[in-house]
Order: sequence, then C-alpha cells, then structure tokens
Amino acid sequence: MIHVVGHTATDHICRVPALPERHTSTYITDHQIYFGGGAANIAAGIARLGEKVSLISAVGKEFTGSDYDRWMDNLGIHKDLFIVDGARTPTAYMFTDDRGDQVTFFEWGASATFAHQQAPALDFVHLATADPDFNVRVAQKSSFVSFDPGQDLLNYAPEQLCEILAHTSLLFANRHEMAGVSREVGRTEESIIRSVPIAVITMDAQGSNVYVAGERHFIPVVPVRLVDPTGAGDAYRAGFLSGYVRGYTPVECGRIGTVTASFVVEKAGCQTNLPDWEMMRERYRQHFGLLEERDDV
Repeated sequence: MIHVVGHTATDHICRVPALPERHTSTYITDHQIYFGGGAANIAAGIARLGEKVSLISAVGKEFTGSDYDRWMDNLGIHKDLFIVDGARTPTAYMFTDDRGDQVTFFEWGASATFAHQQAPALDFVHLATADPDFNVRVAQKSSFVSFDPGQDLLNYAPEQLCEILAHTSLLFANRHEMAGVSREVGRTEESIIRSVPIAVITMDAQGSNVYVAGERHFIPVVPVRLVDPTGAGDAYRAGFLSGYVRGYTPVECGRIGTVTASFVVEKAGCQTNLPDWEMMRERYRQHFGLLEERDDV
C-alpha cells in the first residue's frame, strides 16, 4: 500500500494569452473546473495504474457525497480524510498562457487542519504538498519516506526541511523547487542530492534527472501534443512510485513516470487522461523498449 499525504482540491484551470505583469491585467480565454490537489492527483494516478493507495487528506463537509468523492470511490482509492465543518475543500486557481508558462493561486481551506491532527506511522508514504509540521511528524514515524516539497516550499522553515530530508529515501522536486530547497537549508543542490538514496529532478520539457546514490541518469520526455501541462509532475510521481513498489529500478521508474505524465498533458485536467498500466506499458515500449513484468508484481 502506498500512502499519499497532502491536498485534495478543486482546480480552476484558466487559459490566458500571456501572464500579466504586475499592476496590469489580462483576459481569460477558457475556464474549466476539474478534480485536483497534488496528493489526490498522485493517488488517482497510482490507483489508475493498478496499485493500492491510501489518501490522507483534508476536505470540507461539502465533499462528502460529491462527484469528486464518488470518483475516488470508482478508482478504488482508500480515503483517510479529515472532514472539516465550516471550511471549504482547498481550491487551486491556475493560469496558463500560450507559451505554456503557468502561475497558481492556492486556497488552503480545510487543509489548515493538518497542523492539529495526529500524524500516523506508515510503512511507505509519499509526502506531497501539505502542512510542513504534519509532514515532519509523519516523516519521523514512517519507514520509507518519499518527499515532494512542491509549491508549498515557501511554508517550510529551514529546520523542517532539514528534518524531513534526514528521513527521506526518495526526493522529488522540479528544478526551481530544488534551487529553493538549496537556498532554504544553506547547502548545495549536489550535497542534498548525495544525502538521499534517490533524488528525482524534473525539468519540464527538458526531461528529468534520476540520481541514484548521487549518480545522474537522464530521462527524456515522451513527445506528445501538449494541451495543458497541469498535473504532469503529479502523474510522473504516480508512475515512478507505482513502478518502484513493483520492483523496477529507479531509472525504469523514471521512464514509467515520464510516460505516465505524457498522457496527462494531452488533455486539460490533472485526472482527465490518466493511463492504466497496460496503456502506459505500450507507450513505454514505443519509446524505451519492452518493460518486462516483475515476478513480485
């Protein structure tokens, strides 16, 4: 069982011609509402790929019985939710321009309750964007910790990042987040990467680097027609983690991650076009060769 900790959210995804400068405005050319939240996206991707997954998250009371709630049930996600009366389910407002650049505004809503909840001890956990103190406490208690500071990096104090990194077996970050972690803890990116067994640094359309014991392995992107980049990183993580628990090597997991992400960017919405394992495996074969099944699957 993979446990995923972090946000469940409603995503408002908007298209604009160009992201505006300060003190200026622009117009919205498209506005769609989708299921989202970093942790929920990852959990949905893992479930779609056929792995058992538990989502530890916080939602408003209106979530119960909603379309999103039923969607998770249909995927087979085990929900371990803090249901907060008087608070909304978190909401993300994402604006993507014609060049593919994106900014996000995030309303925490019910996720504020994480700070007051008891942290569980877990065998295999992925810490997505969530309350820093809660994530620290989960990391301290758990056996295998995968950590993704994500867009909540600005909420972490340096000592919180250092404490989680001390318990991290698998670190995920995009190149901007990695630079931010480096600044916050006062260490070079190289030293941080070498301090964890596996580190995965994604670089948008330039692919990703998977570091195993500090040794770099480059993973190219799978070329597809880009419709919306939202959710690509979450899908990558879902693919990587699903491959990892199936016994694949970190490099194979990186390829599984990038193939999984290639499906998501073909349609708008983080959970709209998630592949199942066989869909992923066929596209993997087309770009990286045959992905042999593992005996322990």
